[in-house]
Amino acid sequence: MVIGLVASPELAIAAPSPQLATIDFTKQEAIEVKVSLSNGANELRFIPDRFVFESGKRYKLLLSNPSAMKHYFTSKDFADAIWTQNVVAGNVEIKGYIRELELRPNTNAAWTFVPIKSGTYELHCAIAGHTEAGMRGTIAIQPSA
Repeated sequence: MVIGLVASPELAIAAPSPQLATIDFTKQEAIEVKVSLSNGANELRFIPDRFVFESGKRYKLLLSNPSAMKHYFTSKDFADAIWTQNVVAGNVEIKGYIRELELRPNTNAAWTFVPIKSGTYELHCAIAGHTEAGMRGTIAIQPSA
């Protein structure tokens, strides 16, 4: 899937782009971004809790949960604004639409994707009480430069 962005004053709309039609995103080197869901002290927060991505670039979120509790990386609107190449967790590779990831204690996962729709999206942990305790953040997707 290859798309570009058409901007209007109120909204960015995904639309085909002739300039991007020749790009094979799967061959771009992924920009790695490390994300920790909590820490060894079991603090309820994402580290970091703010992300900025550029549309049309390939990213790999390297998610880890070093705490003793499970946590979710949940952002449905962000998931709707990206093309997911895959999620790798242990010896399993998952492809297709991903809306949230659950990381059990002391586990890791890698989410590879390409942002396609600009906007700012909320991030939270969907476990009761975790968002209210501070486990939330923002994800911004900016149009390509």
